[in-house]
Amino acid sequence: MLVTTGVAFLLIDAGGCAKQRLPGDLSKLKPCRLPGIDEELFCGQLTVFENRETLTGRTIDLKIVVLPAFDQKTKMEPLFDLAGGPGASSVDAAGFYAGSGKEYRRRHDVVCVDQRGTGESSRLAIPQEKTAQHYLREMYPVDYVREMRHALEQRADLTKYTTSIAMDDLDDVRAWLGYDRINLFGTSYGTRAALVYMRQHPEHVRSAILLGVAPTDLKMPLHHAESGARAMDLLLGECGQDTSCHAAFPQIRDDWKNALAQLEKQPARVEYSPPGKSAASTTVEIQRDVFAEKIRTWMYGRDKAARIPLIVHHAANGDFAPFLQQAIGPSIPDFVADGAYLSVTCAEDVPFINQEEAAGLNAGNSFGNYRVFQQTRACERWPRGEIPTNFLEPVSSNAPVLIFSGNMDPVTPPKYGEEVARDLPNSRHVVIPEAGHGVDGLTDPGCIDRIAIEFLGDAKNLDVSCVERMARAPFVTK
Repeated sequence: MLVTTGVAFLLIDAGGCAKQRLPGDLSKLKPCRLPGIDEELFCGQLTVFENRETLTGRTIDLKIVVLPAFDQKTKMEPLFDLAGGPGASSVDAAGFYAGSGKEYRRRHDVVCVDQRGTGESSRLAIPQEKTAQHYLREMYPVDYVREMRHALEQRADLTKYTTSIAMDDLDDVRAWLGYDRINLFGTSYGTRAALVYMRQHPEHVRSAILLGVAPTDLKMPLHHAESGARAMDLLLGECGQDTSCHAAFPQIRDDWKNALAQLEKQPARVEYSPPGKSAASTTVEIQRDVFAEKIRTWMYGRDKAARIPLIVHHAANGDFAPFLQQAIGPSIPDFVADGAYLSVTCAEDVPFINQEEAAGLNAGNSFGNYRVFQQTRACERWPRGEIPTNFLEPVSSNAPVLIFSGNMDPVTPPKYGEEVARDLPNSRHVVIPEAGHGVDGLTDPGCIDRIAIEFLGDAKNLDVSCVERMARAPFVTK
């Protein structure tokens, strides 16, 4: 799912630069203001056909935001941001590049394009009532998938929202804005999108930065439980070696097993009181698999992961208040367009999962086969798009590529970065020892931004030593 880059140190003054009309083909864009950004940016739309083969029928207006380079006279190739998910908005990242990530724009325009089916580019999602129990429901209830498909098919051909199609859209945007070669920055699923673009449009790639690599043959979510169990083992091991965490939770591995075992016997029914004096309390149900999946997703960032031992210990003793405090409220899935997520994964991943292999691989795993079951069942009810015959094959490129992996990542661990790097001879793979699926919750998150910015200027002789000093958040014990 979606990840964000850390904070970059600012070395320049951006005052007023965006108020100037951009040169060349960028003049097709108009000055605009985005919520929460105290800077004038440039926005526009490029209309593409939903069906890129026939070039007839329904069209999609792709939302584009350009954050201009501060030095327009000597600027280099632009940086195109590719969001995670699949289903997240790239335009949502504009706030980062207008704020703590401004240093990326010293000599690069930054281009954010909402991929078809996301953000303001014909977002594939339907409204949902966000009750307390909503945040504790299974991932894809059958009725919800059926309702979503029926509603979205009134305005979209759900087979036309795959990565390969979207990357051809992105190349249209590149050409429309007048750029020749571009730099790609993909996070999470955005790394797959970047790899697909590199294969389909190699002549227009200057370099790529990949954070939390999802290879084209990952077959999401086949290995989610396996990667989650690895990360959980490392996390509980850190707790055992941490003086305060071990003192507070001396039997944390047993607590984890016991919490799951109790929920396996029967779901917990718990009284939940929302924050605020006027809010009425309600009874919610906590299923075993939903509980485990919440824990797995909280390992994406080390800030939320710091509370996992406390949550697990209390749950093992029948107290789910700490769990509910973190579980009920906006989370990563709220930023993802579910329809786009299904259109991508039901074409590119789930059809290639061997169900017997999945059952065997995930047997005895704390996280079980939950995600495979949920997505397989959903995809049985979702139209399947077509993908190129070579889609699952490794992507080869001679372009410079910088790869970041988090050692504690519960979804795209370092082995995937290593796998992708084997076919990218000019790549550099940097493993961040304490990072999850991104650098949230680590000290000096701007470390990776400094490395990335240095890479954009000169891909050789990178100083990556700061990743060893990025420390996790302390465990919460009370």
